[in-house]
Amino acid sequence: MQSAVSTWQTRLNALGPGILMATAAIGGSHLVASTQAGAIFGWQLFWLIVVVNLLKYPFFRFGIEYTLATKKSLVEGYQSKGPWFFYSFIGLNIIAAVVNTAGVLLLTASLLHYALPITISVTFLCWLILAVCLVILLLGHFKALDNVAKAIMGLLTLATVIALAIAFSNGPMAPADYVGPSPYELAMLGFMVALMGWMPAPIEISALSSLWLKEKQSQQTVTRAQGLFDFNLGYWLTAGLALVFFSLGVLVQYGQSANIELGGVAFAKQLIDMYALTIGEWARPLVSIIAFLCMFGTTLTVLDGYARTLNESHKLLGFKQSKHSLNIWLILQSLAGMAVILFFKSALGPMLTFAMTLAFLTTPIFAWLNFSLVRSVPSIQHSKVIRGLSWLGLIYLVGFALVFLVWKLG
Repeated sequence: MQSAVSTWQTRLNALGPGILMATAAIGGSHLVASTQAGAIFGWQLFWLIVVVNLLKYPFFRFGIEYTLATKKSLVEGYQSKGPWFFYSFIGLNIIAAVVNTAGVLLLTASLLHYALPITISVTFLCWLILAVCLVILLLGHFKALDNVAKAIMGLLTLATVIALAIAFSNGPMAPADYVGPSPYELAMLGFMVALMGWMPAPIEISALSSLWLKEKQSQQTVTRAQGLFDFNLGYWLTAGLALVFFSLGVLVQYGQSANIELGGVAFAKQLIDMYALTIGEWARPLVSIIAFLCMFGTTLTVLDGYARTLNESHKLLGFKQSKHSLNIWLILQSLAGMAVILFFKSALGPMLTFAMTLAFLTTPIFAWLNFSLVRSVPSIQHSKVIRGLSWLGLIYLVGFALVFLVWKLG
């Protein structure tokens, strides 16, 4: 009995990178894409969210397994595959870092703007939130981030599951005779690709996870069992919450007359309204705080994770490093994200769609890279189920990407 307790205690102590991945994933893919898919198309795309989460699973897992087995990050692994892959990763990662920083920061500020009893400009709130995030990360970095992420994910999961249970008991808000649009028209292919791009997270999040794990390994011993337990908990929690947000969109927003907003203050209002309509009006202030904390946690993890990948890439390119290099990249990334908000604020919705689409089109490349990296490590052995799922996932991802490109270019 004592050994069982000890095993669970060590697994819980090793939690961190997987929860951070879940926190980073919630922002765009869940609060925006999942909710929007359910609100517009009803239950029609439920299967798509299940399938894409299942088929992407091995490739996120491979990043964790590679770091557990080699003590190297995925970024180091990409470099070992050759300059073309490495430079491609760096270029795509820079775009993702800037766009994602701008997106999650603006959504966080919009939620805070809606929750505050006084009117403060969203731009000012962006600067304020960014300053607070930088103070937390520059002073505490991984330890502070680790603790904050666990608390936020716990609160969000509890509130969202309660909201879903009440929504199911209340029944769907859509009129009984309502017939929504079909996602299975050629014109909707772009929407489906964008949805899959950030579901449950962009594929480069696997590189962030491997760097968080490497940081965790520098603080304590993390066994394969502990690392995979943490990853599986974070991944399937993320996938489950995607379905929860999707279901809330179906039950509360599907069939309503209001247009579904993609981002900004209007989106924040719809999101909070969705909870208030199900849990009750009394819960609006509480849910506003929890939703803000959720996006605040996403902003923290996006800032920290992408800064780590940029710093690691900079180091592997052979440039001289100092003890402040990570902080410098963190500040540069933050300023670049704010620049996007200041200059392209009105076009942030289309920009998020572009980022999601780009993420999907690059997924097959990095999925194959992650797969090939673990296959090159003899100590990593997989079951027939994981191997079969990997090949099935590659065929699906490559096939869907090719269909989309042919449609887009045709």
